[in-house]
Amino acid sequence: MKSPVPLSRARPLWLRDARIEILLFGVFALLLLGLGLGLRDPWPSDEPRFALVARWMVEHGQWLFPHRGHELYPDKPPVFMWLQALAYFLTRSWRVAFLLPSLVAALGALALVYDLARRLWNHRSALLATATLLVTIHFTYQMRNAQIDPLLLGWMTLANYGLLRHLLLGPSWRWFAAGCFFAGVGVATKGVGVLALLMLVPYLIARRGHWRSLALPAGGWRWVGGLALFFVPILGWLLPMLLVARADGDPQHAEYVRNILFGQTVHRYATPTGHIHSPFYFLGIIALDWLPLSLLLPWALPAWWRRLKRRDARLLLPLGWIVLIVLFFSFSPGKRDVYILPALPMMALALAPLLPGLLRRRGVRIAVFALNLMLAAVLAAAAALAIHHHPAWAVKIEQSLDPRIWWLLLTIGLAGLVIVAFTRVRHAPLGWLLFAGVLWGIYGLWGYPMLNGDRSARDVMLQARSIAGPQAEIGLLAWKEQNLLMAQGPVAEFGFLKPWPQQYADAVAWLQQDASRRWIFSLDQAMGDCVDRQRAIHVGHANRREWWMFQADAVKPGCAPTGIAEPEADEWL
Repeated sequence: MKSPVPLSRARPLWLRDARIEILLFGVFALLLLGLGLGLRDPWPSDEPRFALVARWMVEHGQWLFPHRGHELYPDKPPVFMWLQALAYFLTRSWRVAFLLPSLVAALGALALVYDLARRLWNHRSALLATATLLVTIHFTYQMRNAQIDPLLLGWMTLANYGLLRHLLLGPSWRWFAAGCFFAGVGVATKGVGVLALLMLVPYLIARRGHWRSLALPAGGWRWVGGLALFFVPILGWLLPMLLVARADGDPQHAEYVRNILFGQTVHRYATPTGHIHSPFYFLGIIALDWLPLSLLLPWALPAWWRRLKRRDARLLLPLGWIVLIVLFFSFSPGKRDVYILPALPMMALALAPLLPGLLRRRGVRIAVFALNLMLAAVLAAAAALAIHHHPAWAVKIEQSLDPRIWWLLLTIGLAGLVIVAFTRVRHAPLGWLLFAGVLWGIYGLWGYPMLNGDRSARDVMLQARSIAGPQAEIGLLAWKEQNLLMAQGPVAEFGFLKPWPQQYADAVAWLQQDASRRWIFSLDQAMGDCVDRQRAIHVGHANRREWWMFQADAVKPGCAPTGIAEPEADEWL
């Protein structure tokens, strides 16, 4: 196995010592990804759901069958929520715990890309590749969120690392076994983790074609044994769940098993009900969401082609895997930008040997400079226009965001223009690095506290408790996960997936059992014409919706809400 040049003797990129460069880059990455940690609660669409499930695990000990309130939550395996719960046991703060798995996954992915690129090429290429990954918009934005996909990226990058250590730098059967194992952990996190094993497809092509820089490990049973480890984490989750579901005979548990094994995998891929896009959808994601990395592709593509013609397996394996991932998700009608997120680390790895030369090209620097200038100028100009002239589009945005957002964007835009003025074309890549640091730092330290009250529903739930009083019970009608998660004091809920009219009927029956000390907290639309709004209390605005509270005297006897249209999930953001 090839050993990398020790950092003490590695050629540095900017400073005199490669070790200092790594230390400073690590601090920068931690700040870029972690600033704002603890300053906000979970935000829709997915964060409150997972945090609510994790909190239920901690409070009720329901580890095998996740719950969203009193209902089972069968949409995702529980690994991500387990890690959030573990983070809570370590920190005793949900504000910190719900984001920790994503942060650790992001830092781990950066470390793995750096180490693998240094082993395949050198320190300079590895550091540039890792920095490019860090400041790619899609990576930074998603890895600062508490969704399953950042964790999945971490597992799949770890699986790819183990496989490539064996296939390119091996033979190393331990790393092959580790790669297969963590691909299985990816499946237990989100079913598509199995796609990490597609790395074997370009390997077989390279081996058959006698490509360079390829390990040729022998030993058929070792291949089988390593692949068998793929099933260990899957069975570690699956077998206890199946045994408990079979032993207790609970029909809800049986339905959960059917949904998690088939409804959320095969059915969701083959016949999705939402996020329908064209087969070319991911090309747009790569072009826009992967900025500034995507700016390098016009120069990188011909360079990759020349190296592939020279049969360099170090590029065929990551690039071939990326193509397979994009093709796999392109075949499904349902597509989301995060589906190809795990391909980003491998894209950065494939760029590593090219980056020292690419970033010296004037055309590349002009492209990055133009991106810096355009983004900073647009932010500053749009914010200034919104502050001073209040155009219609700005007023519409202010209906769902704090108006102070314009001052935040103005500050970011002006800071970006200052950076552009100092770095100019010559140091444009460094300018993007600094601009990214300013943007995400200001957003975390200033934007999180500013936006948190509305986005998390904390303010509206505090107001609801203030209206009801400390001892009253509040029943949630047409609620979303953030309402239950942020609820203060004693609350009740009447199901999440039930149709709103049925929830309304259950809520009214519950209300009348103790009319003097019970309140209903409801979405405006769910009340229909069955609640006298003159006797109800408007609580406030959150998540683009109006919320009300009422007691039994506001209920119109014998009325049942009809013709209520429930919003799509994305409308709750």
